[in-house]
Amino acid sequence: MVGARPQFVKAGMVSKALRCTPEIEETIVHTGQHYDRNMSQVFFAELDIPAPAYDLGIGSGTHGRQTGRMLEEIEKILLQEKPDWVVVYGDTNSTLAGALAAAKLNIPLAHVEAGLRSFNRKMPEEKNRVLTDHVSDLLFAPTSSALANLAREGIDHSGALLVGDVMYDASLYYGDKASRQSRVLEQLDIRPRQYILATVHRAENTNCEDRLRTILTSLRGVSRDIPVVFPIHPRTHKAMLKAEGCTALANGIQFTEPVSYLDMAMLEKNARVIVTDSGGIQKEAFFFCVPCITLRGETEWQELIDMGWNRLAPPTDPANLESALKLALVETPTSTGNPYGDGHSAERIVRHLLEWGSHKAASSSWVVPEPAVS
Repeated sequence: MVGARPQFVKAGMVSKALRCTPEIEETIVHTGQHYDRNMSQVFFAELDIPAPAYDLGIGSGTHGRQTGRMLEEIEKILLQEKPDWVVVYGDTNSTLAGALAAAKLNIPLAHVEAGLRSFNRKMPEEKNRVLTDHVSDLLFAPTSSALANLAREGIDHSGALLVGDVMYDASLYYGDKASRQSRVLEQLDIRPRQYILATVHRAENTNCEDRLRTILTSLRGVSRDIPVVFPIHPRTHKAMLKAEGCTALANGIQFTEPVSYLDMAMLEKNARVIVTDSGGIQKEAFFFCVPCITLRGETEWQELIDMGWNRLAPPTDPANLESALKLALVETPTSTGNPYGDGHSAERIVRHLLEWGSHKAASSSWVVPEPAVS
């Protein structure tokens, strides 16, 4: 069950492992939460993911409407396919819709990237990941801290497993491919380690004009010393056009359309500093040994803060954010070690699905619950 960019990356590695396992037949459902070609279709091609068997084309909408439409359509598919397992990824509305559909039909559910917590319940993603974890049968935690979060919430059964991070698998597998195939640096006329890469997409930043202006003001300020490359999310673009004065603040920043996965990996691994509000890009920055500034007041990846590779800079004051940017340009983290595994997380996930399937899913034909009545 996928629907957004980070899920395509995770699913790409698990799908690759599944295709090496003839005992398992994979059926991919794409909700259509990300429907821009550079945020969806091109990812399937570059990541060598099989075309979805079902493409729901749900698109954008309010959280309730979007999740409700997904839930209705996913339920129809599950009733038709009768799978032994439903696998969901991450923390989007697609994640929650797939999890609820499976749970209500009593289909065994596995959550890849379980146990992450920002401890900010105002974030839609936090609600999605907490609810998904509490209805899942198998919980694949990427780090020991994620596993500890599950235990604190009473999820400490044998189905909560430390497997490592599939996005680290992806960075190893696709990083070299990006170096061989991507020409994005030449196209944008930028040189390795001589630019800042910026991404902004979260509603807390795009829906607040003051925060968006702070981000643009700070990036414009630092762009006098080093180029700033900004692949712009459709939501961010709309917000900039709507917010008073934002277009003028964009002068000096090099905006691009959303880029493909391989181009984004190439931009990340060659950046001097990455500025983002994305959870996944925080990790990808670390995988490529690039310092990161996170435009939020909290993060799911506290270990990166502790190691010095990431620093929080909520966009409330342009001077403070610009100062954090300039500091990141001259400081080089020295912490070593990798809390995200050894690059074989997807293989572990598939092995656990097989092991659990042999005594859980395969031993019980799930029964469709009686229809709800008023």
